[in-house]
Amino acid sequence: MEYRRLGTSGLKVSELSFGSWVTFGNQLQVDNAKQCMHAAYDAGVNFFDNAEVYAQGESERIMGKVLADSGWRRDSYVVSSKVFGGSVPDPKPTQHGLSRKHVFEACHQALERLQVDYLDLYFCHRPDPETPIEETVFATAVRLTV
Repeated sequence: MEYRRLGTSGLKVSELSFGSWVTFGNQLQVDNAKQCMHAAYDAGVNFFDNAEVYAQGESERIMGKVLADSGWRRDSYVVSSKVFGGSVPDPKPTQHGLSRKHVFEACHQALERLQVDYLDLYFCHRPDPETPIEETVFATAVRLTV
């Protein structure tokens, strides 16, 4: 596996990442997810990507179970999540978007679902025309951990 620096940072990620958008929770459950993630990790993939909205949080729960049970050192892989769409059906106004409130709460919920102490990367999944960009930038510029 080849690795590249992420943007201008010093973080080296595998050229291929492992995402779970349409599979975990919709097509694959823990056992199959474990097989896929272990095959990817064994091939050198070190970047695992997810989002709160994928299968309404179930994708992160499945990935979190695999990560927790894997025995891999936490410093050997990169895990990311994305915020915007919410993780519940028919979300209330405070349960989606890029307001400071939702960015923080969604991060903490992602940490719980993924069973990790920190996220290496936390992305805004898309722009939020209802939230001032300054609010979102300020909310994501601080360290978000449990």
